[in-house]
Amino acid sequence: MSLSISTRVVDGVAVIDMFGRLQLGEATSKLRDAVNELLREGYKKQLLNLENVLHIDSSGIGELMGCFTSVKSQGGELKLLHLNKNVRNLLQVTRLYNIFDTHDDLASALKAFS
Repeated sequence: MSLSISTRVVDGVAVIDMFGRLQLGEATSKLRDAVNELLREGYKKQLLNLENVLHIDSSGIGELMGCFTSVKSQGGELKLLHLNKNVRNLLQVTRLYNIFDTHDDLASALKAFS
């Protein structure tokens, strides 16, 4: 299963909903393109919804970091929503968990944006 992405705006925050596997190849470029397109449209507050991401490999983790850096360099904020157990564990093992602002529900994630 490849990655599919849809975007929506909630209270001025661009939410990127992902479905499938975030892994090397087309999936990572889809995420990068979505984040960059939203930046071009002026959305500097972005929330990546990982609720329906079944698997992330090292390239996917790298892409999350790249997106985080891209948004931050534009003066924006990127946060993660609905990490499943495997994704949470992977971020903890790679010591990236503390870099990302993560949330378990949409309401708290939206409130966390400055």
